[in-house]
Amino acid sequence: MKTKLAATALLLSLASLLTACQQPKSLAPQAASISDFSSASTIKALDSSRTLTPQALLDELSQAQIVIVGEEHSDARHHQAEQWLIEQLGQKRPQGSVLMEMINNDQQAAVSELQKGLKSDPYIREQRIQELLQWRTGWPWPLYRGVVMSSLHGKAPLLAANLSRPQIEALYAEPQFPAGHHSSQPEVRNTLSSVITAMHGGKMAPEQLKSMLSVQQNRDRFMAQQLINAPRPALLIAGGYHAAKSLGVPLHLQDLNAPRPLVLILAASGTEVTPDQADYVWYIPASGQ
Repeated sequence: MKTKLAATALLLSLASLLTACQQPKSLAPQAASISDFSSASTIKALDSSRTLTPQALLDELSQAQIVIVGEEHSDARHHQAEQWLIEQLGQKRPQGSVLMEMINNDQQAAVSELQKGLKSDPYIREQRIQELLQWRTGWPWPLYRGVVMSSLHGKAPLLAANLSRPQIEALYAEPQFPAGHHSSQPEVRNTLSSVITAMHGGKMAPEQLKSMLSVQQNRDRFMAQQLINAPRPALLIAGGYHAAKSLGVPLHLQDLNAPRPLVLILAASGTEVTPDQADYVWYIPASGQ
């Protein structure tokens, strides 16, 4: 999987692109459409190399109690696909919960309160919604608004899947690693270390690399624990490396003796995704193509 498939939240430094004057009043969000790219996209079931339609993918994902979707954070079409999945899965069967890497655990009370409030007052302006969510500007609202708003207006709870900034800072200062046979294998940690190093131009001091690896794996463990505790069926949206069966959250679910998830990776056309990384891959032309 190429390094561009997904960056982690720790590595993001994008600024928010919206201002208050651009915010419309919030009603139910506009339904997601994949029509602008679906004809040029391809969905593969990696266990058999079957080619699926989006509806066939929905049919298969709807049978799972835990679904993990791995994205490339900066690709707008990935977020269109995620919003479509959230809305369509919710129509096929009751959705238990939606979890997002982009929401920290110290935001959960604010998210839950806002979701409750929107049921009685759906006319809150989007700028105010961002304030009430305590939305982090490192996750650009124009990219995530559709996913967030559909989730907030949905019947299922929207749940945090990320550690708080103080927790991340503590792990960075004093690295420690979650226990578990599958996630602690040398090939797992070596591959993650290579990815982190590549994201930093190929050079990194050993102590800094250890700190970042600790943060990455503890975030994966937290996502796994949140999935175990979440109402099911549960859908997690996270970066591609968090989602990968060979590196991320699925390994931690194994360590915690949890049910096996179905993993869907959203990838740019031409990216190699293998059966050890995902159950399904949705190849989507990059935004602008």
